[in-house]
Amino acid sequence: EESLQMWDLNKRLEAYLARVKFLEEENEVLRAEIQSAKSSPDGDSWRVKYEEELRALRDALGHAFREKCTAELARDNLYEEVQQVKSRCQKEQAAREEAKKLLSLSKKELEEEKRAQIWLKERAVQLEKEVEALLEVHEEEKAGLDQEIASFSQSLESFRCAPVAFQPVEVEDYSKRLSEIWKGAVETYKTEVSQLEGSLCQAKENLWKAVEDNQQSQLRLQHLEKDLAGLKVRKEMLEENLARQWQEQRGEAEKFQLAMEALEQEKQTLRVQIAQVLEDRQQLMHLKMSLSLEVATYRTLLEAESTRLQMP
Repeated sequence: EESLQMWDLNKRLEAYLARVKFLEEENEVLRAEIQSAKSSPDGDSWRVKYEEELRALRDALGHAFREKCTAELARDNLYEEVQQVKSRCQKEQAAREEAKKLLSLSKKELEEEKRAQIWLKERAVQLEKEVEALLEVHEEEKAGLDQEIASFSQSLESFRCAPVAFQPVEVEDYSKRLSEIWKGAVETYKTEVSQLEGSLCQAKENLWKAVEDNQQSQLRLQHLEKDLAGLKVRKEMLEENLARQWQEQRGEAEKFQLAMEALEQEKQTLRVQIAQVLEDRQQLMHLKMSLSLEVATYRTLLEAESTRLQMP
């Protein structure tokens, strides 16, 4: 029974020794490969190449980010300029509306002045007719008074020798009074006519002022329309430039996005490769440690067996 156990142990020891020898050979081969990979210039060049590519990709990413920031600043400036143009257009529109209101008010004042002028003309014609009628009535009254004075003078001449005491002073007073009344009426009509003429001149002046204000308002409206047309053209140009820049920025952003995605994919690939290399290295380290432990175990077993066999 002991001889069978010893034979089994010898078989197991032979198997262990064969496996240790095979593992040591593989370990030597792997160590040689690792040393060759470390010492070979291809590995360094590969690492340097990938580091250069990573550095170039980082620089391209930074440059793309800076260009993106510059494009965003340009976009913000264009947006502010468009807002300023819009506010200026709104101000011009308000000024145009105000000019239209002033023009309508001037037109209304002009119409009122025209109506007032027509009324004044009609009033002047009416007053002239009244003056003519009063003059005719005055002439008729004067003619009647002259006839009465003539008849009265004839009656005085016929009764000149009569002993009746006649006083011609009353006739003269009556004629003076009539002449004074006539002069007062004439002066009154003259003052009314002068007042009407003055009001007519004032109405003409107001009409000329209204016409001049209307012309100035029209000129101002034309200038405002020209400015508004220029601002509209500038607004369209700015909108076209903004749309073009938006499209360019969108295309550049898409290109940058694609480049960043490609870089991210490459980064993930490199990360996976590095993780795979680290995992392989870790497995090799574990394998090396397990092999070292097995070798140490087999050595202790061999030493123990050799010491047991050497003992008498």
